[in-house]
Amino acid sequence: MHVIRTLPELRDHLGRFERPAFVPTMGNLHDGHLDLVRQARPRGDVTVASIFVNRLQFLPHEDFDTYPRTWDSDCDKLQAAGCDVLFAPDERTLYPEPQTCKVHPDGALADILEGHFRPGFFVGVCTVVMKLFACVQPRVAVFGKKDYQQLLVIRHMVRQFALPIEIVGSETRRADDGLALSSRNGYLDQAARTEAVQLSLALKAMAAAVQAGERDFAAIEARAMQSLSARGWQPDYMVLRRRADLQAPTEAEPLVALAAARLGSTRLIDNLEIPQAA
Repeated sequence: MHVIRTLPELRDHLGRFERPAFVPTMGNLHDGHLDLVRQARPRGDVTVASIFVNRLQFLPHEDFDTYPRTWDSDCDKLQAAGCDVLFAPDERTLYPEPQTCKVHPDGALADILEGHFRPGFFVGVCTVVMKLFACVQPRVAVFGKKDYQQLLVIRHMVRQFALPIEIVGSETRRADDGLALSSRNGYLDQAARTEAVQLSLALKAMAAAVQAGERDFAAIEARAMQSLSARGWQPDYMVLRRRADLQAPTEAEPLVALAAARLGSTRLIDNLEIPQAA
């Protein structure tokens, strides 16, 4: 695996390939990230991952400074997963001057849910992803469905700018008990880790209600919020939305249940696509 830190070296190395497949990450890698790499491999002629903790997508009170940096472990895992190139720029490389030009995604998609509770988050995400796309020039990029809204925002950005990049959504990787794998799971102590599975269970209960024919979506959401609050969680949202655009649901379109909730000091997100009735 080639570890590359500068743009000239990256462009020189990738210039010999026609179809780079790309997986952007912030490091602190788990099996979910490695699944993305494994899915990228057959889709291109070179597999590129990046590690860059993007300051632009953290709010002032969030965990940018304490976000885990696990460089040696990340390199070992990427190499074992078959990554060919690791692009690991420092901030001066990716942002050599203040990043005053930013990508502002469509507010109808980006200012709800995560965008509501983390204002400016998707501006930071879209700006860094656009910049990484410019650096790597991939033909395929793989993103996890655990960050469901992010996946839709990136797809919309790629369509709007007519970028020649296929965006692939990879299914959420889960632990044996159903907890979605996340870098922030490492913040959970043993008791919180045991409790954390309740988030995915609440989503399953929402999906079961819809599949059973219940159509009072507001009532389903309220029950889910209450079920977590009663256990000491601080939920931001537990909602049912259309998969296509995360707007209010109708009966005729595929739905997804989405959740974000704080357990102690750790904020977890998850989602569950709801199968349509036959």
